Amino acid sequence: MANLVGAITTSHVPAIGRAIARNLQQEPYWRPFFDAFAPVHRWLAETRPEVLVVFYNDHGLNFFLDKMPTFAVGAAPVYSGADEGWGLPVMASFEGEQALSWQLIDALVQDEFDITSCQEMQVDHAFTLPMALLWPDQAWPVKVVPVCINTVQFPLPSARRCYALGESVGRAIRNWDSDARVAVMGTGGLSHQLDGQRAGFINKDFDLRFMDSLVDDPKWATRFSTHELVEKAGTQGVELLMWLATRGALGSSARCLHRNYHLPISNTASGLMLLEP
Repeated sequence: MANLVGAITTSHVPAIGRAIARNLQQEPYWRPFFDAFAPVHRWLAETRPEVLVVFYNDHGLNFFLDKMPTFAVGAAPVYSGADEGWGLPVMASFEGEQALSWQLIDALVQDEFDITSCQEMQVDHAFTLPMALLWPDQAWPVKVVPVCINTVQFPLPSARRCYALGESVGRAIRNWDSDARVAVMGTGGLSHQLDGQRAGFINKDFDLRFMDSLVDDPKWATRFSTHELVEKAGTQGVELLMWLATRGALGSSARCLHRNYHLPISNTASGLMLLEP
């Protein structure tokens, strides 16, 4: 059976890509963010995951408002990115792990999740930038399985549903007939709002409590409705749903090996956590 070795959660704002493209990682504004990944790089070098399942949200590259699945799983042999209008360099494509993709799809359907299966799929900055943060040389040593969660167009899936999705994915990984080392990653957030009367909203107290909860009370955020999460974390802060799915995949208990919280990058509270089951 496959070995689920750990999980990483991180932010994905497009400004990260501009900082990488312009080699600004050691500028005072960016250094506290980029330097925090050093322990993650060491963990990846030691643990050597072979497959990475990525929970992320699409921002209009692969899905748009006319067709927005609640949950979609990539089952393609390869995934490419594209310039979404941010002027960012296009990264090398990502090799898919189709066997695990279909393992997840079958298991999720058996667990009564209605999944969109994507045998062709592009990935946007929510996927590509975190990959570049984990492997700055952009020579991807892992195969990938993208799992896309709608956080763009209402109605959104509940926090409880996303945690349960992660639990199902975790079981499917552990039941996969393979000796591969698999890691999971959730990207997005933390608190931020890009528009409206609360544009620029950040809630540090909520963010830190949420990060704590992923270790000591992982279902804490599932008590809140979607509207309550928007109130607490901002319109785009609901991207924490990907963090919840990631935590659900690890199982009943987890330990935190490393964490960082820094604000702001762009107008977003950035978070980073490295967890092991």
